[in-house]
Amino acid sequence: MGKLLHRVSSLFRGLSPVKYAYPALDVFLPPPVQLHLVGSIHMGTRDMMPLPAPLLQRLNRADALIVEADITGGASPFAHSETHAPLEQRLSAQNMQTLLRLCDELSINVEIIASLPGWQVALMLQAQQAQRLGLRPDYGIDYQLLQAAKQHGLKIIELEGAGEQLELLKALPDNGMPLLEDTLLHWHTNARLLQTMVSWWLETPPDRRQVALPNTFSGELNDLLMNQRNQRWSDALQRLPAGRYVVAVGALHLYGEGNLPDLLKGR
Repeated sequence: MGKLLHRVSSLFRGLSPVKYAYPALDVFLPPPVQLHLVGSIHMGTRDMMPLPAPLLQRLNRADALIVEADITGGASPFAHSETHAPLEQRLSAQNMQTLLRLCDELSINVEIIASLPGWQVALMLQAQQAQRLGLRPDYGIDYQLLQAAKQHGLKIIELEGAGEQLELLKALPDNGMPLLEDTLLHWHTNARLLQTMVSWWLETPPDRRQVALPNTFSGELNDLLMNQRNQRWSDALQRLPAGRYVVAVGALHLYGEGNLPDLLKGR
Protein backbone atom coordinates (compact mmCIF):
# COMPACT_ATOMS: atom_id res chain seq x y z
CA MET A 1 0.00 0.00 0.00
CA GLY A 2 2.86 2.39 0.85
CA LYS A 3 4.48 1.94 -2.57
CA LEU A 4 1.14 2.45 -4.30
CA LEU A 5 0.51 5.69 -2.43
CA HIS A 6 4.00 6.85 -3.30
CA ARG A 7 3.43 6.16 -7.00
CA VAL A 8 0.12 8.04 -6.98
CA SER A 9 1.72 10.96 -5.16
CA SER A 10 4.64 11.01 -7.60
CA LEU A 11 2.20 10.97 -10.53
CA PHE A 12 0.41 14.08 -9.30
CA ARG A 13 3.71 15.86 -8.69
CA GLY A 14 4.81 14.92 -12.21
CA LEU A 15 1.71 16.53 -13.71
CA SER A 16 2.73 19.93 -12.35
CA PRO A 17 6.50 19.87 -11.76
CA VAL A 18 8.16 22.86 -10.17
CA LYS A 19 10.17 24.94 -12.63
CA TYR A 20 13.39 26.50 -11.42
CA ALA A 21 15.37 29.46 -12.76
CA TYR A 22 18.43 27.21 -13.00
CA PRO A 23 18.90 23.66 -14.42
CA ALA A 24 17.18 21.49 -11.82
CA LEU A 25 14.24 19.21 -11.21
CA ASP A 26 12.81 17.20 -8.35
CA VAL A 27 12.59 13.41 -8.25
CA PHE A 28 10.69 11.54 -5.55
CA LEU A 29 11.55 7.93 -4.72
CA PRO A 30 10.52 5.51 -1.98
CA PRO A 31 10.99 5.13 1.02
CA PRO A 32 10.50 8.40 0.69
CA VAL A 33 13.56 10.04 -0.80
CA GLN A 34 13.39 13.59 -2.17
CA LEU A 35 16.09 14.44 -4.71
CA HIS A 36 16.71 17.97 -5.94
CA LEU A 37 18.75 17.22 -9.07
CA VAL A 38 20.96 20.15 -10.10
CA GLY A 39 22.70 20.41 -13.47
CA SER A 40 26.13 21.58 -12.38
CA ILE A 41 28.86 23.28 -14.38
CA HIS A 42 32.30 22.43 -13.04
CA MET A 43 33.77 25.80 -14.07
CA GLY A 44 31.76 29.01 -14.09
CA THR A 45 31.86 32.78 -14.47
CA ARG A 46 31.93 35.43 -11.78
CA ASP A 47 28.25 36.16 -12.47
CA MET A 48 27.40 32.64 -11.31
CA MET A 49 28.35 33.56 -7.75
CA PRO A 50 26.58 33.56 -5.35
CA LEU A 51 24.31 30.61 -5.96
CA PRO A 52 20.58 31.26 -6.45
CA ALA A 53 18.79 31.82 -3.15
CA PRO A 54 16.23 29.01 -3.79
CA LEU A 55 19.08 26.54 -4.31
CA LEU A 56 20.80 27.59 -1.08
CA GLN A 57 17.48 27.23 0.73
CA ARG A 58 17.10 23.70 -0.62
CA LEU A 59 20.65 22.94 0.50
CA ASN A 60 19.99 24.27 4.01
CA ARG A 61 16.98 21.97 4.36
CA ALA A 62 18.77 18.91 2.94
CA ASP A 63 20.09 15.94 4.89
CA ALA A 64 23.13 15.71 2.60
CA LEU A 65 24.75 17.10 -0.52
CA ILE A 66 25.55 14.49 -3.18
CA VAL A 67 28.23 15.24 -5.79
CA GLU A 68 30.23 13.31 -8.36
CA ALA A 69 33.39 13.95 -6.33
CA ASP A 70 34.51 16.33 -3.60
CA ILE A 71 36.74 18.64 -5.64
CA THR A 72 37.66 20.93 -2.76
CA GLY A 73 40.56 18.75 -1.65
CA GLY A 74 42.88 20.00 -4.37
CA ALA A 75 43.53 16.59 -5.99
CA SER A 76 44.02 16.84 -9.73
CA PRO A 77 44.26 14.20 -12.47
CA PHE A 78 46.92 16.44 -14.04
CA ALA A 79 49.30 15.27 -11.33
CA HIS A 80 49.10 11.77 -12.79
CA SER A 81 51.71 10.98 -15.42
CA GLU A 82 52.72 8.01 -17.54
CA THR A 83 55.17 7.85 -20.41
CA HIS A 84 53.81 7.02 -23.84
CA ALA A 85 54.98 7.24 -27.42
CA PRO A 86 55.14 10.80 -28.79
CA LEU A 87 51.77 12.24 -29.79
CA GLU A 88 52.88 12.57 -33.40
CA GLN A 89 53.05 8.77 -33.50
CA ARG A 90 49.62 8.37 -31.91
CA LEU A 91 47.66 11.02 -33.83
CA SER A 92 46.84 11.33 -37.50
CA ALA A 93 48.70 14.05 -39.39
CA GLN A 94 45.54 16.17 -39.50
CA ASN A 95 44.85 15.83 -35.78
CA MET A 96 48.48 16.58 -34.99
CA GLN A 97 48.27 19.81 -36.99
CA THR A 98 45.12 20.75 -35.10
CA LEU A 99 46.82 20.01 -31.79
CA LEU A 100 49.87 22.11 -32.69
CA ARG A 101 47.64 25.03 -33.67
CA LEU A 102 45.63 24.83 -30.43
CA CYS A 103 48.77 24.53 -28.30
CA ASP A 104 50.09 27.67 -29.97
CA GLU A 105 46.81 29.52 -29.28
CA LEU A 106 46.68 28.32 -25.67
CA SER A 107 50.41 28.77 -24.94
CA ILE A 108 50.87 25.07 -24.16
CA ASN A 109 54.36 23.62 -24.60
CA VAL A 110 53.90 20.64 -26.94
CA GLU A 111 57.08 18.98 -25.69
CA ILE A 112 55.70 18.87 -22.14
CA ILE A 113 52.52 17.03 -23.16
CA ALA A 114 54.02 14.90 -25.96
CA SER A 115 54.37 11.70 -23.91
CA LEU A 116 51.26 12.05 -21.71
CA PRO A 117 48.24 9.71 -22.02
CA GLY A 118 45.58 10.94 -24.41
CA TRP A 119 42.95 11.51 -21.73
CA GLN A 120 45.30 13.81 -19.78
CA VAL A 121 46.10 15.93 -22.82
CA ALA A 122 42.37 16.16 -23.58
CA LEU A 123 41.58 17.38 -20.05
CA MET A 124 44.39 19.93 -20.19
CA LEU A 125 43.09 21.30 -23.48
CA GLN A 126 39.51 21.42 -22.20
CA ALA A 127 40.56 23.23 -19.02
CA GLN A 128 42.52 25.81 -21.01
CA GLN A 129 39.60 26.28 -23.38
CA ALA A 130 37.22 26.93 -20.47
CA GLN A 131 39.62 29.44 -18.93
CA ARG A 132 39.92 31.28 -22.25
CA LEU A 133 36.13 31.60 -22.19
CA GLY A 134 36.33 33.26 -18.78
CA LEU A 135 35.37 30.22 -16.69
CA ARG A 136 37.05 29.44 -13.36
CA PRO A 137 36.84 26.41 -11.03
CA ASP A 138 36.04 28.57 -7.97
CA TYR A 139 32.83 29.73 -9.68
CA GLY A 140 31.74 26.20 -10.58
CA ILE A 141 28.34 25.18 -9.21
CA ASP A 142 29.48 21.99 -7.48
CA TYR A 143 32.46 23.80 -5.93
CA GLN A 144 30.19 26.50 -4.50
CA LEU A 145 27.72 23.91 -3.22
CA LEU A 146 30.53 21.98 -1.53
CA GLN A 147 31.83 25.12 0.14
CA ALA A 148 28.34 26.03 1.41
CA ALA A 149 27.73 22.47 2.64
CA LYS A 150 31.00 22.38 4.56
CA GLN A 151 30.34 25.79 6.05
CA HIS A 152 27.05 24.49 7.49
CA GLY A 153 28.43 21.09 8.52
CA LEU A 154 26.22 19.26 6.02
CA LYS A 155 27.02 15.66 5.16
CA ILE A 156 28.65 15.18 1.74
CA ILE A 157 28.21 11.97 -0.28
CA GLU A 158 30.35 11.20 -3.35
CA LEU A 159 28.88 9.23 -6.23
CA GLU A 160 32.36 8.39 -7.48
CA GLY A 161 35.19 10.27 -5.82
CA ALA A 162 38.39 11.55 -7.41
CA GLY A 163 40.09 8.15 -7.22
CA GLU A 164 37.32 6.34 -9.07
CA GLN A 165 37.19 9.09 -11.70
CA LEU A 166 40.92 8.75 -12.26
CA GLU A 167 40.61 4.99 -12.65
CA LEU A 168 37.81 5.52 -15.16
CA LEU A 169 40.03 7.81 -17.23
CA LYS A 170 42.97 5.41 -17.07
CA ALA A 171 40.71 2.58 -18.24
CA LEU A 172 39.56 4.41 -21.37
CA PRO A 173 40.44 2.62 -24.64
CA ASP A 174 43.94 3.28 -26.00
CA ASN A 175 44.90 5.35 -22.93
CA GLY A 176 42.20 7.89 -23.75
CA MET A 177 43.30 8.73 -27.29
CA PRO A 178 39.66 8.66 -28.54
CA LEU A 179 38.86 11.36 -25.95
CA LEU A 180 41.69 13.50 -27.27
CA GLU A 181 40.59 12.93 -30.86
CA ASP A 182 37.00 13.89 -30.01
CA THR A 183 38.27 17.00 -28.21
CA LEU A 184 40.18 18.08 -31.31
CA LEU A 185 37.34 17.23 -33.69
CA HIS A 186 34.62 19.01 -31.71
CA TRP A 187 36.72 21.91 -30.40
CA HIS A 188 34.42 24.72 -31.51
CA THR A 189 31.27 22.76 -30.68
CA ASN A 190 32.60 22.22 -27.15
CA ALA A 191 33.15 25.97 -26.77
CA ARG A 192 29.59 26.75 -27.86
CA LEU A 193 28.26 24.04 -25.54
CA LEU A 194 30.09 25.55 -22.57
CA GLN A 195 28.62 28.96 -23.35
CA THR A 196 25.18 27.41 -23.70
CA MET A 197 25.38 25.76 -20.29
CA VAL A 198 26.51 29.01 -18.69
CA SER A 199 23.46 30.68 -20.20
CA TRP A 200 21.26 28.10 -18.45
CA TRP A 201 22.43 29.58 -15.15
CA LEU A 202 22.61 33.25 -16.11
CA GLU A 203 19.45 33.38 -18.24
CA THR A 204 17.06 30.43 -18.30
CA PRO A 205 17.37 26.63 -18.38
CA PRO A 206 15.97 24.68 -21.35
CA ASP A 207 12.90 22.50 -21.44
CA ARG A 208 14.25 18.99 -20.90
CA ARG A 209 11.69 17.57 -23.34
CA GLN A 210 12.72 19.87 -26.17
CA VAL A 211 16.42 20.57 -25.77
CA ALA A 212 18.67 19.16 -28.49
CA LEU A 213 22.37 19.06 -27.65
CA PRO A 214 25.28 18.21 -29.96
CA ASN A 215 27.03 14.89 -29.45
CA THR A 216 30.70 15.55 -28.79
CA PHE A 217 31.59 11.95 -27.85
CA SER A 218 31.96 8.92 -30.08
CA GLY A 219 29.51 6.10 -29.42
CA GLU A 220 31.83 4.07 -27.17
CA LEU A 221 32.95 7.09 -25.16
CA ASN A 222 29.38 8.29 -24.75
CA ASP A 223 28.46 4.89 -23.35
CA LEU A 224 31.42 4.86 -20.93
CA LEU A 225 31.32 8.48 -19.78
CA MET A 226 27.58 9.15 -19.87
CA ASN A 227 25.28 6.13 -20.08
CA GLN A 228 27.12 3.73 -17.78
CA ARG A 229 27.82 6.41 -15.20
CA ASN A 230 24.17 7.53 -15.26
CA GLN A 231 23.12 3.96 -14.59
CA ARG A 232 25.57 3.54 -11.69
CA TRP A 233 24.48 6.84 -10.18
CA SER A 234 20.80 5.93 -10.56
CA ASP A 235 21.39 2.64 -8.76
CA ALA A 236 23.24 4.41 -5.93
CA LEU A 237 20.59 7.11 -5.52
CA GLN A 238 17.81 4.54 -5.37
CA ARG A 239 19.57 2.90 -2.41
CA LEU A 240 19.55 6.07 -0.30
CA PRO A 241 17.79 6.05 3.07
CA ALA A 242 14.75 8.27 3.55
CA GLY A 243 15.60 11.94 3.47
CA ARG A 244 16.03 15.09 1.42
CA TYR A 245 19.08 15.43 -0.80
CA VAL A 246 20.57 18.00 -3.15
CA VAL A 247 22.31 16.13 -5.99
CA ALA A 248 24.76 18.04 -8.20
CA VAL A 249 25.97 16.31 -11.35
CA GLY A 250 27.25 17.63 -14.66
CA ALA A 251 24.42 19.40 -16.48
CA LEU A 252 24.63 17.16 -19.54
CA HIS A 253 23.67 14.15 -17.40
CA LEU A 254 20.18 15.66 -17.04
CA TYR A 255 19.49 15.69 -20.77
CA GLY A 256 19.49 13.42 -23.78
CA GLU A 257 18.89 9.72 -24.18
CA GLY A 258 19.55 7.63 -21.09
CA ASN A 259 19.70 10.70 -18.84
CA LEU A 260 19.78 10.36 -15.06
CA PRO A 261 16.28 11.74 -14.29
CA ASP A 262 14.63 9.32 -16.72
CA LEU A 263 16.54 6.38 -15.22
CA LEU A 264 15.41 7.37 -11.74
CA LYS A 265 11.81 7.63 -12.92
CA GLY A 266 12.02 4.21 -14.58
CA ARG A 267 11.51 5.47 -18.15
